[in-house]
Amino acid sequence: MQLKQLPITLILFGVISINGWAQSELFRNPDLPMEDRINDLISQLTLDEKIAQLNYDAPAIDRLNIPSYNWWNEALHGIARNGRATVFPQAIGLAATFDDSLLFRVATAISDEARAKYEAAQALGNRGRYTGLTFWSPNVNIYRDPRWGRGQETYGEDPYLTSRMGVAFVKGLQGDHPTYLKAAACAKHYVVHSGPEGERHTFNATPPRKDFHETYLPAFEALVKEADVEIVMCAYNRTYDEPCCGSSFLLQDILREQWGFDGHVTSDCWALVDFHEYHKVTQSPEASAALAFRNGVNVNCGSTSPYLKGAIDQNLISEEEIDQALYPLLRTRFRLGLMDPPERNPFADISPNVINSPEHQALALQAAEKSVVLLKNDGVLPLKRDLEYLYVIGPNATNGDILLGNYNGVTPNLSTVLEGIAGKVDAGTKVDYRHGFLLDRENINPVDWASGDAKEADATVVVMGLSGLLEGEEGESLASPTKSDRFDIRLPQNQVDFLKKLRQDNTKPLIVVLTGGSPVAMPEVHELADAVLYAWYPGEAGGTAIANILFGDVSPSGRLPITFPRSVDQLPPYEEYAMPDRTYRYMQEEPLYPFGFGLSYTQFTYQDLKLGTEKLKRGDSLQVQVTVKNTGNGQAEEVVQCYLTDREASVRAPLYSLKEFRRVCLAPGQQTTVTFTLPSKAMQLIDEEGNAQWEKGEFQVTVGGASPGERSVALGAAKPVQDTFELR
Repeated sequence: MQLKQLPITLILFGVISINGWAQSELFRNPDLPMEDRINDLISQLTLDEKIAQLNYDAPAIDRLNIPSYNWWNEALHGIARNGRATVFPQAIGLAATFDDSLLFRVATAISDEARAKYEAAQALGNRGRYTGLTFWSPNVNIYRDPRWGRGQETYGEDPYLTSRMGVAFVKGLQGDHPTYLKAAACAKHYVVHSGPEGERHTFNATPPRKDFHETYLPAFEALVKEADVEIVMCAYNRTYDEPCCGSSFLLQDILREQWGFDGHVTSDCWALVDFHEYHKVTQSPEASAALAFRNGVNVNCGSTSPYLKGAIDQNLISEEEIDQALYPLLRTRFRLGLMDPPERNPFADISPNVINSPEHQALALQAAEKSVVLLKNDGVLPLKRDLEYLYVIGPNATNGDILLGNYNGVTPNLSTVLEGIAGKVDAGTKVDYRHGFLLDRENINPVDWASGDAKEADATVVVMGLSGLLEGEEGESLASPTKSDRFDIRLPQNQVDFLKKLRQDNTKPLIVVLTGGSPVAMPEVHELADAVLYAWYPGEAGGTAIANILFGDVSPSGRLPITFPRSVDQLPPYEEYAMPDRTYRYMQEEPLYPFGFGLSYTQFTYQDLKLGTEKLKRGDSLQVQVTVKNTGNGQAEEVVQCYLTDREASVRAPLYSLKEFRRVCLAPGQQTTVTFTLPSKAMQLIDEEGNAQWEKGEFQVTVGGASPGERSVALGAAKPVQDTFELR
């Protein structure tokens, strides 16, 4: 990018004003082109001031009356780490809704709260970390391996689902004003960054070029091209031997030149230190700073950018290159309206009353209800409200932490599972609760006064699973021996053993509610329990949502955004980034629970699949129609999923690829026709060099309520419908 020269008259005669603005204040004139304003500001900064602005905690420039600004803020599923806010389900739970329109509304609510909290913080003079408007969310890394502790932050394993959910989040967060950003979203972590968490500062990802372009890039490309995301965060690791935050291939060739990205790039926190301390691609902080900022980084979350002064002295980078790095960073501040009079900013007067408002609480409840996945039901759900005795047991029934996930806010409205259940049953129903067992290890006290009561109850609800103690970001999970990854994806054995005790000589309904942010290999749980719900980390309204589903006020409609393997033996080595045998798209073995799977309290049938043509010309779109009918007894929502298979590909191709999805709500006996239009790009094949092309041959279209395969139907999903067409 080239810095625009200011008119010579202004440079020579600084005392002359335009529309009443002196030269030193031209950058504050909202009636001037933004480009002129940014260039005017840069022209007035000293080298030291420019370098200081390139750090995440940019200091104030008192002589120009510019306040400090901290670029580091979080909003993964609600405003995070900044006090009171609405806590929505964790990102993986939001993905399980398969509802991008819902996610757009969630992100819009988050941005409302963001603006209200920002203005309130400004009034207090609070300009520290987490109080700003540049949010380092969403995480659109592909959840390629269930062992990754941070997979809970993503939208799952599928590039298309991740793209749709990510685009919706960015659009909701940033708003659609022609001039101003409501808030700035960030696509992270660019790119091929999905564990092992303990090696994130050292590993070198070298996936086949086909997988790089087919799996790892599409979500980032969609956020740039479709959603105009303002920020991209480069990852800690290396990709193809270059550190992601110093790669001209990633940051210049692909991001800016091929995709046309015009926002700013932030490093992950202290990623530039990794250049010289772990990746060993540079010998000094000065060289690391120069490598990053010359190749496209605009702000450093960390401690390396101050070394740019020494890098200039060593002729590793020029002041002109510093100016070019600073331009898009300042552009974000201008787009947020931070340099304009408040009356010009359409978002400056959002009331603090929106923060955790009744409307946002209701939205959090709706999101939680749509995220919960029913994995098994032998007819014991929904429960009756007038049971004589309902027994609740398990460490997560009263655990508020399992509602929150990571990168979370705080709320005065947490609803635990036990609270949700207590609010549903009749006044005469006995509800008893016992902690029963520890989350991750055998009970220290050998006396068991808890398991026997399950035999006396009309039904037992066991709330168990995972928490942030067992999975999360590096160093965050206090009970994890593996830096927050889960190398063994089974439940802790003590949980399974206690479930066996509850089942022993007990014929009463045993309902398991599992919490967590990652797939769990649990064939024993599936066999022992009469019903299994997977609730993720469901947000502040999680307990109410789970109770609404348990008692039938809401029919479960969540779908798995990631495959649940039977065991870790079905997975390729964690350290490999090639896709064969990974995710539903390439996994040959039968999983425990397939991608896209989830049961309902009613039944749906699919019929009358119709394709727009039997012979499709390359470059044309394909229309797909299907009739979906509710053949059960209750109203419910179904997630209609459309998959494509290239049956004659000349190179390795996915077994199935999700190409479209849509939620429909049907009353008993009601049917509807769902129409999908698959764009021509959906039929493209990615070759071994990573090039997209149309290749003649036969394609299969599958439409159903889960990813194709016998396992989905065996578990109770509706039988899908299929048809083929020829691409000419």
